[in-house]
Amino acid sequence: MPRIAANLFVAQFHAHYKNKYGQPHSCPETINAPQVRRQVNPKTAADTLRRASKLRARLAIVLGSGFQSVAQAMTVARAVPYAKLAGFPKPTVAGHTGKAIIGTLGGTEIVVLSGRAHYYEGHSLETVTFPIRVLAEYGIENILLTNAAGGINKKFNPGELMLLTDHLNFIGDNPLRGALTKGRERFIDLTQTYDPALNTSIQAAARKTKTKLHRGVYCALSGPSYETPAEIRALAKLGADAVGMSTVPEAIVARQCGLSVAALSCITNPAAGISKTPLSHAEVLGIGEQASTQAVKLITEFSAGKMPATH
Repeated sequence: MPRIAANLFVAQFHAHYKNKYGQPHSCPETINAPQVRRQVNPKTAADTLRRASKLRARLAIVLGSGFQSVAQAMTVARAVPYAKLAGFPKPTVAGHTGKAIIGTLGGTEIVVLSGRAHYYEGHSLETVTFPIRVLAEYGIENILLTNAAGGINKKFNPGELMLLTDHLNFIGDNPLRGALTKGRERFIDLTQTYDPALNTSIQAAARKTKTKLHRGVYCALSGPSYETPAEIRALAKLGADAVGMSTVPEAIVARQCGLSVAALSCITNPAAGISKTPLSHAEVLGIGEQASTQAVKLITEFSAGKMPATH
């Protein structure tokens, strides 16, 4: 399926299935459930983080499923539950603890977001990406996003890591839609969403730690159901190497905020139709745990390296 035709199909599908509040729905009971826009200023939560520790990190890491062990490798100065950060959504998915951790990793000051909220939990993309705006307000310049993903590329095996070179946004929504955030541009160039200099640093860290690191295109879908074999075949033809339910909205907002972005996927299972067994979140967490030792080594080495200059 040509890429233009596929994008048109996705747009038409979501346009047809939007309710009167402009939100996609899949069952009748959601028709009368509008999502309320948050009006919280990200500066409020950023100030809370500044007061929590004298450290002033310029690197942030968002830990998705399979990467939570990175937090355990840190020297922690302070951990702040999301409940104490105004505007932060509370994650409800297993494997996402929901706290901001300030400390050092590899001798570098960092802020780690241990867990994220997802679109499929019922949040708007504005809410899902609000923590990224807080990090930008705090002073973060470089951000590493991580996630668990299903492998579409048959050369990728469970437990291996993929460095994102590009993405496909098939969530059916965009986090920049709606009112323009004051001081930000509406139309953001995504030609190099994933910063070449940061990617070079991660590849150097992979060589040093002897980590097998693939490069590829990540496709984000809304979830929470896993994809059908037919959908995976279509995504493969469109150039996707892995598929998941996060990261892309955060990357878009990070670029709007002027942050340099890198992203890693832990391939936790072959995607539907490639896998010979039914997919499950338990499998995702299990393979992520197995891969965590090498992921920690890679990210620690990356953190210890010199960060490239920001855009």
